[in-house]
Amino acid sequence: MAAKASGSLSYKAIGLVCIICFCSGMLFTSRLWVLLEASKYAHQNGEFERDDSNAIHGLLNTNSVLTHDLLVRHKALHSLLDAEPALESLSVRLKGNASAGTENTNQDTAPSKSGKVFMVIGINTAFSSRKRRDSVRQTWMPTGKKLKDLEVEKGIVIRFVIGQGSTPNGILNRAIQAEESQHHDFLRLEHVEGYHELSAKTKIFFATALLLWDAEFYIKVDDDVHVNLGALGNTLAKHRKKPRVYIGCMKGGPVLAQKDVKYYEPEHWKFGGQGNKYFKHATGQLYAISKELAVYILKNLDVLHKYANEDVSLGSWLIGLDVEQIDDRRMCCSTMECEGKLQAGAACVASFDRSCSGICNSVERLRVVHKRCNEELSNDMMEIINMTGALPCLFLCGTNISKHYMQSIGHNSLKFLNED
Repeated sequence: MAAKASGSLSYKAIGLVCIICFCSGMLFTSRLWVLLEASKYAHQNGEFERDDSNAIHGLLNTNSVLTHDLLVRHKALHSLLDAEPALESLSVRLKGNASAGTENTNQDTAPSKSGKVFMVIGINTAFSSRKRRDSVRQTWMPTGKKLKDLEVEKGIVIRFVIGQGSTPNGILNRAIQAEESQHHDFLRLEHVEGYHELSAKTKIFFATALLLWDAEFYIKVDDDVHVNLGALGNTLAKHRKKPRVYIGCMKGGPVLAQKDVKYYEPEHWKFGGQGNKYFKHATGQLYAISKELAVYILKNLDVLHKYANEDVSLGSWLIGLDVEQIDDRRMCCSTMECEGKLQAGAACVASFDRSCSGICNSVERLRVVHKRCNEELSNDMMEIINMTGALPCLFLCGTNISKHYMQSIGHNSLKFLNED
């Protein structure tokens, strides 16, 4: 009996050991299979990732120009979206002015949906300067159909810039409206005109011009200065790939603390003690800024400080930014030297008399200066300012920048932005 029991126990033990071995084998085999599969998947995935990476790098290398263009558009979009509150604020004020009885003549001079323009030139003028404006129209500024053709064919927009009279629908405003109906070359600002308000007028001009035209450059010039459009276009074309440029005839000059002088600076104490000079800034007769700087001015319209002199004010707005300041002496030629420079093949961009801060007796002399110093706009200018992209208008198309801007830059760009 004892031997039988012992044999029976041995069989049970053997069976139990077999079961344990079988289960252990199953467990080990399953874990090994999972590890092998994971290793195989990781290896394949690594190959896929390398293939994808190589493909992406190849695509980026092949389409680097397109990728860069889309990134630039993306950046510009975000800049404009950030500027939307300021845009809406200015839009509301402009509409409020219209509802109060001030006729907005910008409707007649608004841009067509023909796309991007190269530059917008704002000619600073006053209510009393009708004869100056006529002298400009008779010389370097085209009129009528030629003005429109210049905008459509070469992307150059030119407008006389003026604000409002202190009395809505007063005689001053009516006179400008009558002149506008004849020439269609004004940009009216939501701004009350005044000599000591030039700094405010300057920043409102840049903001309004940005809302109306998507340009690469925005230029301010006085109405007693001669401008060579061809030389100006060639000069700006050299800097068009730079994102933030401030171009002009840079100067310093003393800060005037005497109240009885013409360019008295009430806040002279901010620039240090007596005898100090201003920081370098472009002389006010003519200067240009690139689009990003115009966007900056629009975004900060209500907080940019206004000094007594508008050229100093603009310089102060930009001095703390990452801006390339370009000193081009061809933007401040004297009327006596412009003819010689033209004959030497270095046409002046702007000509005036420094002693008069403009052309002395410009109504009588501008025609003479133009005859001596003007360089005809070349036929190949279209190639220099070859435009791509489109953002025809913002304010006149409504204040919803997101919708209208996205519609204007095309489906491919929209796809890129949506995938970001």
